[in-house]
Amino acid sequence: MVEPLSDPRRKDPPLVGSERDLLVAWLEFHRTTLLLKCDGLDGDGRAARPVPTSKLSLHGLVRHMAEVERNWFRRVLLTQPETPPLYTARSGEEPDPDLVLPDDADFETDVATWEAECEHSRQVIEAHGLDDRGLAGGRPVSLRWICLHMLEEYARHNGHADLLRELVDGAVGD
Repeated sequence: MVEPLSDPRRKDPPLVGSERDLLVAWLEFHRTTLLLKCDGLDGDGRAARPVPTSKLSLHGLVRHMAEVERNWFRRVLLTQPETPPLYTARSGEEPDPDLVLPDDADFETDVATWEAECEHSRQVIEAHGLDDRGLAGGRPVSLRWICLHMLEEYARHNGHADLLRELVDGAVGD
């Protein structure tokens, strides 16, 4: 049986509440889960890519989610398509510069970047209604849809993080 992650930073979302309150609570739950999956590992453990055919590492997932937050809340909802990417490939050929760590990648710096993007996203959510719209690929998209998509994105990648963490040091937990 998998033991639940127990940490005071992670709050279980309420079972009853407004749509906005539930969306925000679940998003915070998943954001915290990603961070907890990285806790207790050294840089090598966070950078490890234990699945030989995959680019995924815990550190890379944090960088990726910083870029995902930036994309959906800045470029899409606030219609700021000129917002530059957080991470660029050195050779110009790497298709996933957020996932593939350069030699000088620093976890603390990348966590701070992710946390700053999360804080910006929180402010955007607070300032907008769930029916407010941005543009995704030239099509209107609501904040409600973006929040639901972010939940899906975090849930999927937290599943990856579960597997990565187990392969790195055997730690398991929801």
